[in-house]
Amino acid sequence: MSSPMDARVAVVLKGWPRLSETFIAQELAGLEARGVALEIWSLRRPTDKHRHPVHDRVAGRVVYLPEYLKDDPARVWRGWLKARRLPGYPAARARFLADLRRDPTPNRLRRWGQALVMAAELPSGIERLYAHFLHTPSSVTRYAAILRGLPWSLSAHAKDIWTSEPWEAADKLADCTWAVTCTDMGATRLRDLASRSDKTGADKVKLVYHGLDFAHLPAPTQIRSQRDGSDANDPVVVLSIGRKVEKKGYDDLLQALAALPRTVSWRFEHIGAGELGDALKTQASRLGIAERCTWLGAQPQKQVFAALARADLFVLASKKAADGDQDGLPNVLMEAAHQGLAIVSTRAAAIGEFIDDGDNGLLVAPGAPDALSAALARLITHPELRQKLAHRAGEVVRTRFSFDAGVDWIASALGHPVQPEAILSEARAAE
Repeated sequence: MSSPMDARVAVVLKGWPRLSETFIAQELAGLEARGVALEIWSLRRPTDKHRHPVHDRVAGRVVYLPEYLKDDPARVWRGWLKARRLPGYPAARARFLADLRRDPTPNRLRRWGQALVMAAELPSGIERLYAHFLHTPSSVTRYAAILRGLPWSLSAHAKDIWTSEPWEAADKLADCTWAVTCTDMGATRLRDLASRSDKTGADKVKLVYHGLDFAHLPAPTQIRSQRDGSDANDPVVVLSIGRKVEKKGYDDLLQALAALPRTVSWRFEHIGAGELGDALKTQASRLGIAERCTWLGAQPQKQVFAALARADLFVLASKKAADGDQDGLPNVLMEAAHQGLAIVSTRAAAIGEFIDDGDNGLLVAPGAPDALSAALARLITHPELRQKLAHRAGEVVRTRFSFDAGVDWIASALGHPVQPEAILSEARAAE
């Protein structure tokens, strides 16, 4: 673990570590491998029971801010006493009060309090701040950056883009030095918001796909089964990985599975936690398919890849939630493709930026269980088609979605041009 005196970049996250955000951990590990000395400031303590190996590759110091100000009032008080003497305090306070007038919520007060603590406790060697997610982490980062007179940048992803208030997102984009996002549709949205206050603001926004760090992934499964759903004793294994939340479409997926022909033998496995767990199990029972469904909950990376290895096909039924939340481009689709699985998904969000229907997977309309069922039936009963689509998906991942170029750009933007020997050393260590 690096010391506070080593770090030059403070990364602000909603929580660390989180099993569902391996793309962030992968990026941070890649940045450190490229010589970026960083430390993590987390708004929440971890709630997951497990860690992925990639979390252990991140060496930077971790600091947990008070999740709720009442949790540590003495620390918040000390933070305010120190922060109010900083040169940036008047400007930061004015910005906070302007935001509070438009958003008079406890959440706004909490972000201000967390920013006071962060600004007061940041080591003197920190040169810039970098937030993952446009919503609450960027609020804390923005206030802290103004307090300390530091430049700040952000990485936006999915829910934070589509559910943030446009006025606040535009203000943040006006203040930050640059912003990255992981889908073309997300970049288009951010550029539109950034242009509202500055015609050149769109230039701040950079498209950086997460991609995959191939050096730290298990080798793809070379031989897949030829199961075709005809043997009740050897059913086709349908896998999905994702949080049990509305935008992942698991209610639609269960309906699609229940609508499969009775002559087709299948088994469904799911990995992931989420608030809809009980409701989905109840739905599976009501549809009469509960005995075919295995809910594994959140799992460490080793178990995730073991599930990918034993599955026959991967499915993700993404759609837009009622509150506007939607996926970006889920990394799990690329992981499934890298591991040699055929994919069925939807045209929701930016999934079409990776999956081309009929070329490297099958896509159906979001929120359409009957169409999803037909696509699943097609792949369950045609193992040769699964093999063809999986092979092509693997090619697309390897040629278009390596994460190296994106992390190189972020490292350079953070003021640390990539040293080729550092990349070579990391690659050798992974061999």
